[in-house]
Amino acid sequence: MPADNSRDAARDILKIIPLVMRTVAAELRAAGEMPAPAHFGLLTMLGGQPRTLTELALMQGVSLPTMSNSITTLEQRGWVKRSSPARDRRVVLIEVTPTGKATVERVGRAAEAHLAELLSTLEPAERRRLRAGLGVLGRVFADAPHSPTPARTRARRVRTTAKADASNR
Repeated sequence: MPADNSRDAARDILKIIPLVMRTVAAELRAAGEMPAPAHFGLLTMLGGQPRTLTELALMQGVSLPTMSNSITTLEQRGWVKRSSPARDRRVVLIEVTPTGKATVERVGRAAEAHLAELLSTLEPAERRRLRAGLGVLGRVFADAPHSPTPARTRARRVRTTAKADASNR
């Protein structure tokens, strides 16, 4: 795909995802249990396996203090617990509790039903095309790194250094 078509697709994704997330966030709030949509994502991630704070922060693209605050909120609600494996007490794993699993399932069903209602207005062929496109996105982003590639990190460092140098002149 030529670069301009990739850019157009990227621009479309960046316009559409916030619209979808706004709708999902409204439904999560309407369910009355989820304080922030990001908490739903965290609980979903933890449903697969326990993770460390560092892993979660990298996966969500946030700082460790931000992730720690989110986990503390989830812990206060009884949705997650912290534990240390016997083999290495320095490691703290975050895992979803049965209450957290039940909450994510209940709220997820409500959000899914809401989205299904919105999508029911599409023609069957449109829904098939949408699902095919979502399959493509799933494949692309399933393999995408959770953190910037070394080249992007270096480029960002160079830009930051250049800005600092310019401001010191």
